Amino acid sequence: MGYALLAGAIAAEVAATTAMKYSEGFSRLWPSLGTVLGYVIAFALLAQTLRTLSVGTAYAIWSGTGTAAIATIGALFLGEPMTAVKALGIVLIIAGVVVLNAAGGAHA
Repeated sequence: MGYALLAGAIAAEVAATTAMKYSEGFSRLWPSLGTVLGYVIAFALLAQTLRTLSVGTAYAIWSGTGTAAIATIGALFLGEPMTAVKALGIVLIIAGVVVLNAAGGAHA
């Protein structure tokens, strides 16, 4: 159940960050509200995740996966450049998350 909650937290964070891009510095109402709501949901789900997963592993997965997803969304949908160095960074983030997860992420 912890990983399902974590997936929801990641999805909410990615949606909130994407909405933030469209808020134009919080000058547009609906994207701004979407940003705030998305982050509230993300943190609430992340807090529930910490009942079953260690904080280090959960946060690494949440932040790393979110960062990789936002960089990919930026390149695919928002016209941001995807350089070889940026792609390597995404691969390294994913590798780091895999290593942390393989080291064990559940409470003993």
